[in-house]
Amino acid sequence: MLMSESLALAACVCIALSGMLIAELKGRVDIVRLARWQMVAAFAITGSAALVVGGWRSVGSHEAGLLVISGICGIFIASTTYFAAIYIIGPRNTALLFALASPFSLVLGYLFLGETIVLQQMVGIVLVLAGIVLAVGVRRRDPVPAVEVPAVGAGPAAIGNAAPQWLGMLLGIVTALGQALGSLFARPAMEAGVDPFAAMAVRSGVSALLFVLISFLPLAIVRRPYSFRKVDLGLAVASAFVGTGLGMSLLLAALATGNVGIVTTLSSMTPIMILPMVWLRSGVAPRREAWLGAVLAVAGTAAISLAG
Repeated sequence: MLMSESLALAACVCIALSGMLIAELKGRVDIVRLARWQMVAAFAITGSAALVVGGWRSVGSHEAGLLVISGICGIFIASTTYFAAIYIIGPRNTALLFALASPFSLVLGYLFLGETIVLQQMVGIVLVLAGIVLAVGVRRRDPVPAVEVPAVGAGPAAIGNAAPQWLGMLLGIVTALGQALGSLFARPAMEAGVDPFAAMAVRSGVSALLFVLISFLPLAIVRRPYSFRKVDLGLAVASAFVGTGLGMSLLLAALATGNVGIVTTLSSMTPIMILPMVWLRSGVAPRREAWLGAVLAVAGTAAISLAG
């Protein structure tokens, strides 16, 4: 296997592992606090990397404005709904719903950038939707709890305040749409030659600032009682490092030497990569529909990415 393909698969594993680490914090850290920790850590990681490689010089005022909007849509909103979806429906279903980002990006590009959609890409959209319906929509006789990965040290509140599954599904869809919108606004900036680390630093930086600002609001959702534990902060930072820092670095390295379509397809295999992780962590084997649905979703993404 070529180096670029190996790097893309490694990036995919990092993203899947990041989701698993987030799932460990269910019932221990509220969504807003987790998002704030994550974004501050992500900004520190990517901002430092941009400083080392001199990437900050590539960001102009116009590109910065686009990246700020991209960060609000793709990180501030999407990361919050992403964490919430993981808490409600687990990392596996969330990763599967995240595959909708590819069809959403395709449709948004058609509507706002004048891009064309070919038959192969339409087939890809159908495959992604079919995979999600198969894996998420099919019921089993002995339903698995929404929390596929039981959080270590989760308190009673995590059990008593279970949110409905449909809400988790909706949040997963919003996450994919937010990611697609973020990519739509970031695309012109990246085409203008903005350094990827600097771009991610701007996006995560504005999100971190917003999360810090809302922490001062007199709202119950941002002022929930919490007894600080170093292990919780460690898991949040580790998730940001593995997913945003290491995962992004591997993906950038893959894109620098490999075919964009192939690299994008391989890096989107998170729904498959996360299945053995969930199996290992929970001790419950994912059902056949989960495997087949994940394969269909990845095949659909491949059809979209490799078209033309």
